[in-house]
Amino acid sequence: MTRKQAGEYKTKHPPDLRTSAAIVQAIKEKIKNNELSCAHAEAIARDTATTLAEVGTNLDLLEIRIGKCQLGLFGYNPTSKAVEPANIVSPELTAAIRSALSDERLPCAAAWTIAASLGIPRMAVAGACETMKIKIKPCQLGAF
Repeated sequence: MTRKQAGEYKTKHPPDLRTSAAIVQAIKEKIKNNELSCAHAEAIARDTATTLAEVGTNLDLLEIRIGKCQLGLFGYNPTSKAVEPANIVSPELTAAIRSALSDERLPCAAAWTIAASLGIPRMAVAGACETMKIKIKPCQLGAF
């Protein structure tokens, strides 16, 4: 969700949904200016043995923004987006992206998997997607 939707993040979820004490405590230790970076969210998921989706839900319920997407798609000042189209996309990366598409989009989780399997930065996969005109969606944290 965007900054314009601040104060409405929790409306994506059922009204009776509650936060997890362990996740909330971990968020409180990492939050800065009512924002938590994607990398911190990943660490919280790992440290609390939960999923990124669960961390994202807790962030929504607490009305906390997610910043600095590890794919460079949102949360960077002043332009919001940090990813740039790649100058060249290797055939290997092109094939990996195309084989992981779902409804003509690349899921965030698949982008992370491709980056790990090819030993490249996550943002390089996003840059290739920019060049290939492929949208990355859905976000593992539920931001988009």
